Parts: sequence; structure tokens; C-alpha cells
Amino acid sequence: MKAILKQIAWILTATAILYGAWLMLLLTIPYAAFERYTDFLLTKQRVYHILHWRISFYIHIFVSITVLLAGLLQFSKYLLDNFPRLHRNCGKVYALVVIFLSGPTGLIMGFYANGGIYARISFVLLSVLWIIFTILGWKRAMQGRWPEHITWMLRSYALTLSALSLRFYALILGWMHMPLRPVTAYITISWLSWTVNLLLAEWLIKRMLIKRMNLPA
Repeated sequence: MKAILKQIAWILTATAILYGAWLMLLLTIPYAAFERYTDFLLTKQRVYHILHWRISFYIHIFVSITVLLAGLLQFSKYLLDNFPRLHRNCGKVYALVVIFLSGPTGLIMGFYANGGIYARISFVLLSVLWIIFTILGWKRAMQGRWPEHITWMLRSYALTLSALSLRFYALILGWMHMPLRPVTAYITISWLSWTVNLLLAEWLIKRMLIKRMNLPA
């Protein structure tokens, strides 16, 4: 029964992430025109002329789907058991994109984030931790230290999902009509978007450690 519930939980989680990735794709398509006055870019007119910010922005949004999907596949036991080579290749794609594209571009964008210094600190810290966790996960895989590899990659993917949770919390705050100034609301969700994910990841890691030690949960 527990195995069935675990499988159902995986399917529901994967479905939610895939749906979020689909919505992200729909949001990304308009930017393919490279027009200055497109959606989110309307709030970035003061920095749009900065070349390294602009390059970072377009790279970051266009590779986001790749990271979400490649990372999700890493946690498929079916894929690991039946297609280990595909699992490894997806892992390489995920790690390389995060370490060399998504992470660095997110870091650059973080220094120019809306919401002032507190939001900037959040996004910069998010990007730095994202890169570090992914490097550690990759390194542990190269060393064959698989339990540690899993925990670091779980932390890394928790931060990857901040792209979805940021928009989720923005919707929640909008629906609740909370009396917050726009700047305060944005600062709040900038921190919630990844800290809550990371706490959930640590909870899952703790459960895995307890199970490994054969202790009662």
C-alpha cells in the first residue's frame, strides 16, 4: 500500500511540474521576438540597455524548460532502473546547464532584481546555492557516493523549482488580496519561492536518512 501511495505521489508531483513547465513555455514564447516592451521586460526598462543583463535574461528564460524537465527525469526510478544511460545523460545536461548557463545568468540578473536590496540578496543567494549544490551533486556522482549525490541533487532541484513556486506564491498573494505594498509582496515571494522548497527538500532527505537507518519515522 505504501509503495502505491508513493507512486501516486510521484505521478501527481511530476504532473504538477510538467504543467508548470508547460505554463513556463507559454510565458517564454513571446520573448522569442526579442522585443523590448514584452511583459516582464516592461519592469526592466532601466536595465534593458545593459548588454550582459539582456544576454543573461534571454539565456535564462530559454533554457529554463530544459532544466525543469531534465531535473525531473533524474528522480524517475523507472528511468534509473530501465534506462540508466538516459538517466546519466539527463543528469549531465541538467548539471551543465545549471552550472554554466542558468546559475550564472540567474546570478547576474539577481544583482538587478526588482524589489530593492532585500530581493536582490534573495536571488543572488539562490543562484549561488543553486550552482554550489549542483556542483556537489555532480562531484558526488563522479566519486560514486550515490546517497550524497541524491541529497545534493534533491537540494539543487528544489531550487530549480523556485521558478514555478515564485509564480505560484504571486498568484496566492493576488487571490488573497493581502494589504501589502507591491515591493513588500515581491520581496516576500522572492524569499518564499526557494526557502520553502529547500525546507521541504531537507524534510525529504531526513526521511530518507531515517529509512536508511531503519528507524521509525
